[in-house]
Amino acid sequence: MSLEEFDHAEEQEGYVYELSRGIITVSDVPKRRHLLLVSAIRDWLQSYKAMHPGRIQIIAAGNECKLPIADLDSERHPDLALYLTAPPDEDDEDFWIRWVPEIVIEVVSPSSRKRDYEEKPEEYLRFGVKEYWIVDADKRAMVVMRRTRGRWAKTTIRPPAIHRTRLLTGLDFSIEAVFKTAGLV
Repeated sequence: MSLEEFDHAEEQEGYVYELSRGIITVSDVPKRRHLLLVSAIRDWLQSYKAMHPGRIQIIAAGNECKLPIADLDSERHPDLALYLTAPPDEDDEDFWIRWVPEIVIEVVSPSSRKRDYEEKPEEYLRFGVKEYWIVDADKRAMVVMRRTRGRWAKTTIRPPAIHRTRLLTGLDFSIEAVFKTAGLV
């Protein structure tokens, strides 16, 4: 299926749909643990945003954004996307193609593990994302992929280590605190 066809496809409530290299991927709505982790990460980032006005423009959840990767016929809806720039003024069909999040965050679920680790890194790199964070509660870690010379440089963050990114000066992101907030420690 093409991106254009996917744009007009009918969806059934209670499922999450993505286009994965021309194939529709249907997943159940994430479970409780996934929700708690995404919520804890979003709360951490919202707190940073409140303390550092103007650095983060938008923190969007999966149903609030889309990343169309045209050359691979993929459309992704990351768990969280951080936009450091304001959205384009125009509200046309190309809006999502022109507005690229600087950071994309995925929380691994059993059904998304392969996509999160194997498919999405290449797609997010092609789309122009600068950092891709994979939060994996089963591994008690967060993998951070940072764009360097057109490739991903990968680092694994394990509690109690703190992640600091050049994109958000002053952010001391504690994956341990996220796991605790989500009730996983």
